[in-house]
Amino acid sequence: MAHVLTVRPTARPRRLPPVLAVVAVVALLALPLAPGGGGGAHPADVVSALVVLYSALRLLRDRRRPLSRTAAVVLGLPVLGLAVAAVGAASPGAGPAGLGRYLQVFVLVPAAVLLLLRDRGDVRLLTWSMVGLALWQGAVGVHQYVTATGASYQGERIRAVGTFGPQDVMGMATVVSLGLVCAVGLALGRTPVRQRQFAAGCALVLLLPLALSFSRGAWIATAVTCAVQLLLAGVRRALAVGAVVVAAAVVLVGGFGVGTAMLQERVGSITEVTDAPDQSVTDRYTMWAAAAEMWRERPLTGVGLKGFPEHRDAHASLALSSGSETDGAGAGYRRQPLLSPHNMYLLVLAEQGLIGLLALAGSWLGLLVLGLRRLIAERRDRGTVPDCAFVACGLLVWQLTDFAYADIGGPSTVLTAVCFGLAAWWALGSREQGVAGR
Repeated sequence: MAHVLTVRPTARPRRLPPVLAVVAVVALLALPLAPGGGGGAHPADVVSALVVLYSALRLLRDRRRPLSRTAAVVLGLPVLGLAVAAVGAASPGAGPAGLGRYLQVFVLVPAAVLLLLRDRGDVRLLTWSMVGLALWQGAVGVHQYVTATGASYQGERIRAVGTFGPQDVMGMATVVSLGLVCAVGLALGRTPVRQRQFAAGCALVLLLPLALSFSRGAWIATAVTCAVQLLLAGVRRALAVGAVVVAAAVVLVGGFGVGTAMLQERVGSITEVTDAPDQSVTDRYTMWAAAAEMWRERPLTGVGLKGFPEHRDAHASLALSSGSETDGAGAGYRRQPLLSPHNMYLLVLAEQGLIGLLALAGSWLGLLVLGLRRLIAERRDRGTVPDCAFVACGLLVWQLTDFAYADIGGPSTVLTAVCFGLAAWWALGSREQGVAGR
């Protein structure tokens, strides 16, 4: 008797979540840069462009409306000021280059992240990837401090910079700070107890590399953001957690001898403006004054995209040094020119004028107001706040605070775009989308 061969239908392969494309951008920031390098696009920037293309192709395939009207207005608002500033750029190449960078960070990548995040499960996956990146970069930074292989700081190679090198001393500080904010948000949300405990542990561990980054702006932004997150979770809870964090900070930093003295000096230098400030503080305030002078000269449109370096010397006082010195962390001595005021608001005001600042700041303020309003609505309707809300609002608050001490630049800037995308998902996404995967 002939046997009939039956073929069972194979199970359909499980589709990978689209958010993995964004996770890949975060993961690439763990790659070490070549010593002394810094020119050209980072692999994460290249992949972020592919993420934008991928999200556009998904829209064409699914034939669905890309963004809601509110999302299109909020995310598209910066284009107005950018277009005007690009036309007024000093050189033909500066306009398109600056326009592309701003669109990448504040419009295209955030919109792509918003479109690729399906539910809160995707948000948690992306959030944990940022925590993992922070732990990796923090571990590298602590090793640099302990072994004296970091970037040069006051003659000693102890500054933790992670894999970003001395040319981007703010890179590790940014990554660690954002990872810490994500961990705090995960610890405050309505998730399983073990997950909240692990997230809280990660936040405490990240305090050490953040301290060893010697980044005053990152310290201030992180302290402000964590305070806001804790207050949003409840005043009583904020006081209890705040006491634990202060105690942990004392324990982690107190045993580092010379590092403690340097940290105290670094903290004290934040407010030293008139009484013998260090040169970096002098340079910062001098460039702030120069940016303000550029704005007064062209209040509406500014000096054009990427115009700050060209107009700097004509508006800066003699107190400005010729550049900052970098050394260590696998690279040789180098003197870097000061090409930005290290204040995002003043940079936009100088190069894009009031039109550009109102457009960009209006977009950011819209995200913040809508995000906080949705967080309050969640607490009113459900009695608790999800971790995604604390993470999204926290990341946005950190960026807007840090922009008072830093501007965009370097490989870690692509992480800024991802943060704005997460904030946009919470502020502009539908309530049905947020409930899924709760």
